[in-house]
Order: sequence, then structure tokens, then C-alpha cells
Amino acid sequence: MAATTEFDAVERAIVDHLFELQPSTAVGLGLHAYDGRLPDYRREATDRWAADADRLLAQLDGYDTAGLPPDREIDRFLLRLLLESPLFDLRDARELDRNPMAYVGLFSLTPYLAREYAPAAARVDSLVKILAGVPAVLDVGRRRLAGPLPRPFVDLAVLMGEQLPAHFGEAEEFARRAGRAEELVPCRRTAEAAVAAFVGWLRETERPRADDRFALGPERFQRLLFVREGIEAPTEEIRRAGEADLARNRVRLQEIVRQSGSTPSEMFRALGDDHPAAPEVLSTTRAYVDEARAFVIQHDLASVPEPAVCRVEETPPAARALSTASMNPPGPFEEAASEGIYFVTLVDPAWTPAEQEEWLRSLNRPMLRNITVHEVYPGHYLQFLHLRARPGSLARKVYLSSSFVEGWAHYAEQLAIEAGLGRGSPSAEIAQLHDALLRNCRLLSAIGLHTAGWSVARATELFRTEAHMDQLPAEREAIRGTFDPVYFCYTLGKLKILEARARLLGPKFGGRLRAFHDAVLATGSPPIGLLETMLASP
Repeated sequence: MAATTEFDAVERAIVDHLFELQPSTAVGLGLHAYDGRLPDYRREATDRWAADADRLLAQLDGYDTAGLPPDREIDRFLLRLLLESPLFDLRDARELDRNPMAYVGLFSLTPYLAREYAPAAARVDSLVKILAGVPAVLDVGRRRLAGPLPRPFVDLAVLMGEQLPAHFGEAEEFARRAGRAEELVPCRRTAEAAVAAFVGWLRETERPRADDRFALGPERFQRLLFVREGIEAPTEEIRRAGEADLARNRVRLQEIVRQSGSTPSEMFRALGDDHPAAPEVLSTTRAYVDEARAFVIQHDLASVPEPAVCRVEETPPAARALSTASMNPPGPFEEAASEGIYFVTLVDPAWTPAEQEEWLRSLNRPMLRNITVHEVYPGHYLQFLHLRARPGSLARKVYLSSSFVEGWAHYAEQLAIEAGLGRGSPSAEIAQLHDALLRNCRLLSAIGLHTAGWSVARATELFRTEAHMDQLPAEREAIRGTFDPVYFCYTLGKLKILEARARLLGPKFGGRLRAFHDAVLATGSPPIGLLETMLASP
């Protein structure tokens, strides 16, 4: 009992220390004691945080786990990565010294606006605190960012900054409805002025001297695989697995093309033709949510913990430039508001008719159905329902692996096709293969851009030829890889889940998919490199 109590204290200290640097992570998990907080990014503060993290790691590594339950050894590994991952960002990737997105990306107000977890007045208090803190954070950014900065980082930070005034306007409207606008309006004005000054500085001073030195390099990329996902396999092994999956998906698409007597371009064009009208996008999406849930239950693919309520809403303005659709799930500690929120980006009335039609074609019915499988059932929302329903340790409630979260949702797309979703028409599988090829290209581009000297142009060509994308979206995907190398997570996570299924489904789970999937979801959201070990343990 004493050993357990001591380890619990170490676990609590590490999680609290993480939230000191990442208060928004705590808010997303449903820990509202952190509402309204912004991190202290001054160099002396982050140096102090890193030094304290080093001491906690030494304490953790020296801890004798004898007398503890075996699963706490796994928790110790999770706690180690909870510290080593942000240390990598601070010291190896130098995010706060070279990436302005680290600053302008701090000001999402959606957690306070979208979910009714507390009275409106309390949430307005948090909005005021965030907006009041914007000038100081951006002042730190101007002092810490050491140019020349990577050009893609600057360009996207400018775009993100330009979206913030509309987002702050949402907060003002929310405060006005709550009768608290007089408190928020002055903070909004100073926040917007600070954002405008920061964006102007990036555009006028940093953009002209920006360069293309964005790559982590082979050694740091290998380290990234470990601190994010607990993977020690060589990067080259991950690359080969990605190429093999791309080849499988390419061959399957070619088979469907041959059977149809058309070409890939013709098939994707036909998909685009089958889209809802602008006023029907949300209602169509809601119908797909109902269909996907019924499909999971009918085919006994996984348990659906209750309560399970997911509402569909339009994407908030600040996120529309960067998101087609997204899931805002309830965190594992959220008590008052347990519904999921599935955001879908609608056409902008200010767009030309041609632009509106282009966007609707990207939200064609087969693609929207596949996105819904990914975001809701049996994808993200179902996974977070399980995360909330399981008791789990503190470490397992807090640790969120990108390759587990996105890998599970991407695996869900393939699973739905295997189980017969859309059977009788090739369009459902074509949509699934389109997204699978896209994710294959993300993995290969992440490795190429950061370890093999690839240019953005070379990565763009990969997306254009293998994922059948037009030039502009292909280039956007390639640019994303410069600042988000972890977008390898979709394919990597899917492949690791498929590997575990191939090895364990029969021997351990008697061929019962529901039992296997429930066991996967019961692990929480561990580093994907640990998944099979956790599943194989008694």
C-alpha cells in the first residue's frame, strides 16, 4: 500500500507539472480548474520548467516498482513520455524559438463557447482571462522567436492570426448574450490590436528573411517517434511499411477502376457530382451519424457506452480555414457536458458560386459518410466514450497518443468497408481508398521532408500523383508536413492496430472482432508502440 501511495504521488506531480506548461490540455480533458490559463513562455520560465521536468524524470527512473501492480510499470512509461515529449519540443525542435504558430495557436476559445459545462457567466470569466493575456504572450513570442524562421511556419501563423478577430468576435457575442459584454469588449480590443501587431511583424520583418530550413533531420525525427509513440524501430522500417500500404491501396483502387471501365479521375469526379446542396449538408451529416451508430451495433463491431449523444454543428469561424470536419469529444474528466460535437465546415456565402460548388464537391456524400465514420462511429467519438467509461489510472486518462487516436479512426474507415458499409456500390470504398492514399502520402512525406531532404515541391508531386489531388490541395498537404511531421500518425496507427489484429484476433479473442476492439479501446490511448504489449498481457 505504501509503494502504491508513493507512486500515486509521483504520478500526480508529473501530471500537474505537464499542465503547468500545457493548461489547454487539461481543459480539453475536462479539468476546468485550468480554465482561462495561458502558459508562461518566457525563456526563464520554460528553462525552469525543463529543469523541474528533468528532476521528475530522474525520480521516476529511480523509482522501485517492486510491490506495485504490473500495469503500473506501463504507467511509469507513459509518465516518462508525458515529460520527454514536451522536453523534445522545447530543446530539440525548439518550437518556441522558431515556430510562431506556437503562440498564435494558444488562443482557441472553442472549449468555453461550444460546451455548456458551467454557467455562461463563469465561462465568460475564462474568456476574459484568455483575451487579457494575449498581448503578453505575443510579446514573449516577438522576443523569443529567432529568425530567420521557416517560411511555412510564418505563412501559416499569419493565416491563423488573420482568423483570430472573427473568433474573438464569437466570444463577444457569447458575452453579450450572457449580459457581460462590457467586461469582455475592452479585452477583445487589446487582444486584436496585439494580434494585428504580431501578424504585421511576421509579414513585414520575418517573412522577407524566412527560409526553408524546417527539417528536423534523421536523428531528431527518430527521437520524435520515441517520445510521441514509444517506437524504437528505425525510421526506414516505418517508411517501408508505409510504402507497402500505399501499394496495397493503389492496387485495390486499380482493381475497382478496371471493373468500372473508367479512370481514377472519372471515378473521383463522379464522387464529387454526388453532393448535397449547401442547406442540406448538416442534415445529411446527421443522417450519416445515425447510420454509422446503427451500423456498429448491427455488425457487433464494438460496444457503445452510454450516454452517447453527438450533435452536428457548423465549424466555428476561426477553424474554417484549416478544417473540413472535426470532432470535439468530451474529455475523460468532463462531468457536466458529456455530448460529442461534430463540426462540419459549410460553404461561405461570400465565396463565388464556383468556389461554393468546389467545396460542396469535396463534401460529396461518399466522402462525408467516410469522414463521419472517422470522426464519430466507430472512430473518434466512440473511442472517447470508451476512454471516459473506463476507470483507468491518471496516466492513462491523460496520455493521448496521436497515432492511437488518429490511427484508430483511420482503421475504423477500413473496418467499416470490411464489414460491408455501402456494399453494392463502389463509391464508399473509393472514398475510403482516397483517404487511405492521402494518409499514406502524409507518412511518406513526413519522413521525406524531415529525414531525406525532400522539398515541398517533391512532396506535392507525391500527393498529386498517388492521392489524386489537384495542385493546390496537394501543395497544402505538403506544406503541412513541414510543421506537423506527426501527421504520419494516421497510417502508422492503423498499421499497428492491423498488426495486433492479425496476431491476436484468433489466439486471444477467438476471432471475435467486438472483443478485440473493446480490448483495444480499453487500453485508453497509449503510445502506439506499446499497444500490442498491452493487449497481449493477461
